[in-house]
Amino acid sequence: MTDDPTTAGSAEDEVPVLIVGGGPAGLTTALELARRGVAGMVVERRDFSTHFPRAHLLNVRTMETFHDIGVADRIYEEGPPEDRWHRVAWYTSLAGPTELHGRKIGHLPAWGGGADGERYAQASPRRFGNLPQLRVDRLLWEQADKAWPGMIRPRTELIGLELAEDGALATVRDLEADRTYKIKARYVVAADGGRSCADLLGVKLSGPRALVDIVSVFFSADLSSYADPEALLTYLIQPQGGGGPVGALLALGPGRWGAESPQWSMGLQLHPDDPIVGDNDALVQRARDILGVPGLDMEVHAISHWQYEGVVADRFRVGPVFLAGDAAHRHPPTGGLGLNTAVGDACNLGWKLAAVLKGHASDSLLDSYEPERRQIAVRNVEHSLRNAGRHAPIGVAMGLSKGMSVEQGWAEIGVWASDTPDGAARRAAAHAAVAHNAEDYSQLNIEAGFCYTTGALISDGSPESAEHENSATEFKPSSRPGHHVPHVWVRTAHQQQVSTSDLVEAEGFTLFVDDSQSDCWSESAERVSVEAGVPITVVAIGGRELQDPSGEWEKDRGVTATGALLVRPDRHVAWRSAAAPADRQSVLAGVVHKLLHDSPPPVQGDPLAGLKAIAEAGEALRVGRKRDPRLFTVAES
Repeated sequence: MTDDPTTAGSAEDEVPVLIVGGGPAGLTTALELARRGVAGMVVERRDFSTHFPRAHLLNVRTMETFHDIGVADRIYEEGPPEDRWHRVAWYTSLAGPTELHGRKIGHLPAWGGGADGERYAQASPRRFGNLPQLRVDRLLWEQADKAWPGMIRPRTELIGLELAEDGALATVRDLEADRTYKIKARYVVAADGGRSCADLLGVKLSGPRALVDIVSVFFSADLSSYADPEALLTYLIQPQGGGGPVGALLALGPGRWGAESPQWSMGLQLHPDDPIVGDNDALVQRARDILGVPGLDMEVHAISHWQYEGVVADRFRVGPVFLAGDAAHRHPPTGGLGLNTAVGDACNLGWKLAAVLKGHASDSLLDSYEPERRQIAVRNVEHSLRNAGRHAPIGVAMGLSKGMSVEQGWAEIGVWASDTPDGAARRAAAHAAVAHNAEDYSQLNIEAGFCYTTGALISDGSPESAEHENSATEFKPSSRPGHHVPHVWVRTAHQQQVSTSDLVEAEGFTLFVDDSQSDCWSESAERVSVEAGVPITVVAIGGRELQDPSGEWEKDRGVTATGALLVRPDRHVAWRSAAAPADRQSVLAGVVHKLLHDSPPPVQGDPLAGLKAIAEAGEALRVGRKRDPRLFTVAES
């Protein structure tokens, strides 16, 4: 990489935005730009076919973005019906030779199912989605190829990146044609998983690595006689795990779900020195044995060996380059936050890049990307690591521990299953340990309640609620700047329901006001819009055109009838005025200018605080208990 403004070499292509990486972060960013009329290019070193399921959970904020870019309906159609997947379960195995095998330990509603359905519905007009990434990637690629025809380029690898005052010059290699050429871009989005861009930019990732060794087996088999008929995900706890799960079975569909699912993924937790690592036949047999069906007929599609890690990049912006998705942060799969955080990056960055490229904002607006998204990445990585440690207490409550022989372990499970006072006490303790996993499977506040504290927003000085700060599960709508605008169903003049979330415009700002003040605010907004050169759409609620029959919007809007909420295209509140200022136009003009043309103030507090929390969570997972944190800083190879 070079920072010389006199960049050498001529470009064969020139685009406003070059996106490196064709996964969910890169393709979602492309579609966010395309829907705002911005052109660009995606290069991906592989083709756009995925051969392993990987992530599958799509939370409500992600589904809002996928609704915006036109893939949500297809995801719902291809995913499981609502009554076939909202459960996670724990078993000793699915079957086996003794009465202690095939025993159910407990289950929880998950991902907005069961009793959680009502509160998830209060957070968003979209419902939780579930579709393996190998199918999500295909949908995103098809949509992006339509939006940017001829500009989604597979088998094209980034091999060089030079930065200049007016953008970047990328050197790429067409692997099919064995040809190297250059692309000039005003901005670059590095969404390549950190495989090339982080190294070229000198960006380091900090956090614990190599925490847990996992081998995942992707296979087809008939488990209809053995699997839990309602659970999407089943953890298997056996003595050889020392208390923790030895395997996790995930139903993948397609078409049929629950126990009738034709495809599955089995994650095996292994010690790095296990002699069967690298022996695919032995690994497949280990999966059969853990399931308790040693003779199971399995058609194996792929086997993947990987490790838990929790790392965050030290920078999310380097000049005209922005890191997104796995290039900026990597999470354990516990909580399903990796893909969802990546889509959140794309949602945040897409509208800002479009605003700058279309002349609505200065480049300074893009300085808000790092402080906003990095704080969420740090929070989500830490939470994912803590989720990974929530399973071991279940086995410990059953009497299992590290170093215990398999024979002794099954004897302890026998006590847990026994009709004795000790057995009853262990079952109660295991039930409580299972319930604690709601911090993972009912983590609505982590998924939908995240709030930006500094960035393209203007604080009104109000304190954050204790619920938002301290709870993973308890979500409460808020119109405080930085929060997602509250979702409330309002009614049109034609008696149709529409969510306040869906009233937010894709470009510029949306100003929510009370219908009684519509004329005053609209006049001011129109003048500011013309002067600032940015669209401002006024949405008036409470009159005939948009009715609030339940009174929920009046309760959740957080301002008086004369006040207003200014909402960004990503649905986060940028500013609010509790009551009308004396000079609406002047105040609104100042707010809009500050949001679009000023860099955010520096992040306050200890810049390493989040990394220390990640290190502590990682160390607790590594050794099974809390210890002094250690920081690991690495550059990707």
